[in-house]
Amino acid sequence: MKKTKVVLMGDSIRLMGYGSAVPALLGDAYEVWQPETNGKFVSNVLRDLFDMADRIDEADIVHFNSGEWDICELFGDGPFTPLEFYVSQILRIVDILQAKGKTVIFATTTPVRAENVHNHNGVIEQFNAAVVPPLKGKGVLINDLYAVVAEDVYENVCDDTIHLSPVGIERCAASTAAAIRRAAEEKEAK
Repeated sequence: MKKTKVVLMGDSIRLMGYGSAVPALLGDAYEVWQPETNGKFVSNVLRDLFDMADRIDEADIVHFNSGEWDICELFGDGPFTPLEFYVSQILRIVDILQAKGKTVIFATTTPVRAENVHNHNGVIEQFNAAVVPPLKGKGVLINDLYAVVAEDVYENVCDDTIHLSPVGIERCAASTAAAIRRAAEEKEAK
């Protein structure tokens, strides 16, 4: 039986978080590859498409996230990445992946604890709200990790106020595995 090949890309929410648990949840019917590096900003994720082209070309499904670095405000003058640029780069990533015939899943940016001084949930919500409708219009499947974590931010986010706790990892990995299974089933039904 042919395995469904999956690539997971994204920032530290994937690297230190849900990406660690997804392969075991998916089991033997799936072959999961992900880089050992942090994708950080959306521009980095876009750049990674070039470096990871061989892995992406082999994949059936690409699941990615990006946002925590982009919405970060260190200097009091707004997010590192302007909203319009963020949306345009996410859509550019999707266009490249879809041109390669990939099923694409985008994971929304997760909320942070209220005491996080550099990332703010209102900005995260704004970025998620701006990017999801055009993604859906392109047929991208949405893995709403924001909603998963928002159910109990203090249980799902660790004491560093941004990264997933063990419980948050488990919940986000379950949501990600379910989204990948749905995508694989839809692809097979076509």
